[in-house]
Amino acid sequence: MNFRFTTSGESHGKALVSIVEGLPAGMSVDVAQIDHELWRRQQGYGRGGRMKIETDKVEFLSGIRHGRTLGSPVALMIENRDFIHWTEVMSSTELESEPKNPRLVKRPRPGHADLAGGQKFGARDLRDILERASARETASRVACGALAKQLVAQFGIEIRSHVIKLGSVPAEPVSASWEEISAIAPDSLLNCASRETESKMIAAIDGAKANGDTLGGIFEVVARNVPVGLGSHTSWAEKLDGRIAQAFMSIQAVKAVEIGDGVRNSAIPGSEVHDEIFFENGQFTRATNRAGGLEGGITNGEELRVRGYLKPIATLRKALRSVDIDTKEEDAAAFERSDITAVPAAGVIGEAMLAIVIANAMREKFGGDSLDEMRANFESYLKTLSAY
Repeated sequence: MNFRFTTSGESHGKALVSIVEGLPAGMSVDVAQIDHELWRRQQGYGRGGRMKIETDKVEFLSGIRHGRTLGSPVALMIENRDFIHWTEVMSSTELESEPKNPRLVKRPRPGHADLAGGQKFGARDLRDILERASARETASRVACGALAKQLVAQFGIEIRSHVIKLGSVPAEPVSASWEEISAIAPDSLLNCASRETESKMIAAIDGAKANGDTLGGIFEVVARNVPVGLGSHTSWAEKLDGRIAQAFMSIQAVKAVEIGDGVRNSAIPGSEVHDEIFFENGQFTRATNRAGGLEGGITNGEELRVRGYLKPIATLRKALRSVDIDTKEEDAAAFERSDITAVPAAGVIGEAMLAIVIANAMREKFGGDSLDEMRANFESYLKTLSAY
């Protein structure tokens, strides 16, 4: 059995719709927790005006009865409140006349999917591309990931994120333990473990805003209590680090992924890289976790630590040079309402994607049509591990 999902919907369309498959029957679903995750995605200093319009709430259409999963596909929907201002432009039916303001997009934004997507699909109005390429789609991922979080939480797995660099601040990414990440205050504007560093990040965002520019950064997602043995060394497609990298790279604007101390480890001797193994109190242990919880594509019981490197958002108020796709003349790139930065939100999305990958690996390994059956298989496996 696999945990998988698919999403549908445009940025300014009527709604975002998702279907999730692979949830075992009998799992209690906390709707408030899902709505809280959607709220978290909308927070962060430097977000744009769209966050003031949308109040994302999940509505379940099928697959859940009386608060518990049925074991069948789960369909969910998130309404786009802004659709009321886009009813003609984003109408699914053919219009009898041209809208008063068709909001055509003819000047592709460098760094966005506009031009490549327009060429690929033959679109003469690049809104056909940007509406789906928009990071608005990630609201669906966060809702699906919240379901995955609730599943893995049944087995003691917890997942959190924090911002470790924004633009060039700080020079070296913030390093924080699980306890320090957990202690980040709910009112933190950037979800950074260092208040002093966060203040400097805010100043950098203010500077970028004044210049009509945008900023990227690095977020880290950490999962703890992940059991040994998820993923496999036997095939490239089964390696969990490869699956995680693909999941993170699929997040809009993420251009690089790091697991553990992967970047640093590439430049130092092996004697300073690999995590030495000990046996204490009846179990294997490691004093360090430079591998980030994965060896040979398999989880080793340490914390999973994954970093996503987010490029600056491609929609700039200080527009870059572009070309009109019809006239072929140079012109400023189109501007759509956008953020200055979205690194904290990307961390929440990264949590969702890591939860989805872990949930899928758990379903593959432990199966079960019901949560009780899956839990029995899991507990039996833990007994096997303790006897190794």
